[in-house]
Amino acid sequence: MSNFKELLPKINTFIFDIDGVLTNGMVMIMPDGDQLRQMNIKDGYALQYAVKKGYNIAIISGGSSETVRKRLNGLGITDVFLKASNKIEIFDNYVNGKNISKENILYMGDDIPDYPVMQKSGVATCPKNAAIEIKNISHYISDKNGGEGCVRDIIEQVLRCQGNWFDKDAHTW
Repeated sequence: MSNFKELLPKINTFIFDIDGVLTNGMVMIMPDGDQLRQMNIKDGYALQYAVKKGYNIAIISGGSSETVRKRLNGLGITDVFLKASNKIEIFDNYVNGKNISKENILYMGDDIPDYPVMQKSGVATCPKNAAIEIKNISHYISDKNGGEGCVRDIIEQVLRCQGNWFDKDAHTW
């Protein structure tokens, strides 16, 4: 396949890593041990919009921040899997439980723990600053770094391709 956009019409499920994808990978450790992360507001808009349009959205992360879960839940994302020491097991349970086919899944990851899941996804994508091993198996590498709009980039491309971007639902949060 010469153009990854030929794969996008079948996508109905987005699965994302957090650190290095939804965030820039930097963590500020507070005195109480809480780990603060920064997320891009345009990624947030695209995520809530995809939820509103009926797409499945899941998050699979090795991180354990309940603050991050609260942010994602606030965007309408209920399938948030934290403390994922084995991402492939969580991925398999999620897609089998929802009866989702491989060609319907777009996964965005940035580092080695994402590798096996990306291999099982219909469309493997990553931010510009992903690990080389991840870039090597990606159908698409965003021109944006993790935490700087790469999630918005890929969601917007899929929704535009399917005629679901910038319609009557776009103007409300």
